[in-house]
Amino acid sequence: MSDNSRRKFIKQLGSTAALIGAGSLSGLAADPAKQYIIQPTKHNVSPNDKIRIAGIGMGIMGFGDVSTALKVPGVELVAVADLYDGHLEKAKTVYGNHIFTTRDYREVLERKDVDAVIIATPDHWHDTQAIAAMEKGKAVYCEKPMVQQIEEGHKVIAAQKRTKMVLQVGSQRVSSIALAEARKRYLAGDIGQLNMVEAKMDRHSALGAWQYSIPPDASPKTIDFDTFLKDTAKLPFDPVRFFRWRNYKAYGTGVPGDLFVHLITGLHFMTGSKGPERIFASGNLVQWKDGRDVPDVMVAVFDYPATKEHPAFQMTLRVNFADGSGGGEYTRLIGTEGVLEMGWNDFKLKQHKVPKAPGYGGWDTYNTFTKAQQEEYVKQYNAKYSAADQAEHKPEESVYKAPAGYDDRYDHFVNFFESIRNGKPVVEDATFGLRAAGPALAVNESYFKKKVINWDPENMRII
Repeated sequence: MSDNSRRKFIKQLGSTAALIGAGSLSGLAADPAKQYIIQPTKHNVSPNDKIRIAGIGMGIMGFGDVSTALKVPGVELVAVADLYDGHLEKAKTVYGNHIFTTRDYREVLERKDVDAVIIATPDHWHDTQAIAAMEKGKAVYCEKPMVQQIEEGHKVIAAQKRTKMVLQVGSQRVSSIALAEARKRYLAGDIGQLNMVEAKMDRHSALGAWQYSIPPDASPKTIDFDTFLKDTAKLPFDPVRFFRWRNYKAYGTGVPGDLFVHLITGLHFMTGSKGPERIFASGNLVQWKDGRDVPDVMVAVFDYPATKEHPAFQMTLRVNFADGSGGGEYTRLIGTEGVLEMGWNDFKLKQHKVPKAPGYGGWDTYNTFTKAQQEEYVKQYNAKYSAADQAEHKPEESVYKAPAGYDDRYDHFVNFFESIRNGKPVVEDATFGLRAAGPALAVNESYFKKKVINWDPENMRII
């Protein structure tokens, strides 16, 4: 899309943001930045059209997802499945003794009163449970990454097409009103031509590095560890692997599948990209040497080719779980005329255009000219460039925020349930899910094999 076309496009898009005043913006220029509150979309949801859900996997994400889903009018929880008895007991405490609980997710899928399932199990179970649920006529909300292995993603896509069931991947950022507004600003050409994306998600705590708490009653009696292992290597009971499964490549997807996938998902939503063509990763296990076999420091570089949707650009993603500065995160889309810096449900826009005239003096060969040559140079310069061409463009800064209390995960579930009720397309179906997960999983391939990965973004396969 040309710059001129982008500027015309923004007039058609309009804006959902309301200007609320000015204030300082730390880290940018001293001048005040305009601040906007982005207005959420009003959802007209009928509570009379009941949707009955079940949770499969009731860990951190399972409880979070189910609790958020139940805030949507007309949604009821009827069953949960988990391999740890304590999670089942907790579910009854939180949601009521009336709910059905089981260790076997297949019993949930056999229930006629379950319309949709929320899958929040370890990554190596996602494809099996999602496909089984769709084949049983259940709509599926599957946590990110959609799959643990790339080939599994193609099987999930095929199952969704075959069964015609709704499947939404749970990377809720794509439903954020802040991301939608940032997409408008990007498509309008507010940062010029995109040329680089850089993002980081750094942490400096044990919990941030996935050293989650283990309940005192964890034992072979309270946990079905053999089922947890699925088709991975058979091992003696180990509660550390069960509760901290993200630390092991047999069950999880490490930093790329847990964190990079969020960043890739948001980028693809904003730019319309189908993915990169080359991927390279490097990293190390620095601090959390607790038995894990995935790195706690990782950097990945992605080369995105020029397409009809976007120009060629490079993306660098970084995660550091041993960040002595205290951690922090951002995603920056850097263009020739500005930068979009994404938070979670907010972003900053800084526009800074380069004058058409190159200028002279300062750190420049102009100062080495003789006086006569300097005078002649200035004469030629002023003849070539008008005053407007020579004018410095003052940086302009704006801050966009969702209202206090806004929850993008709620909006993501609203989209999911609307699709079940009236056939509205989900924002993140199985194909979108693999386009985001595939490059993230290819990062692991690059890291462990120590080589550049060539990726086919159209067919979503390693070349």
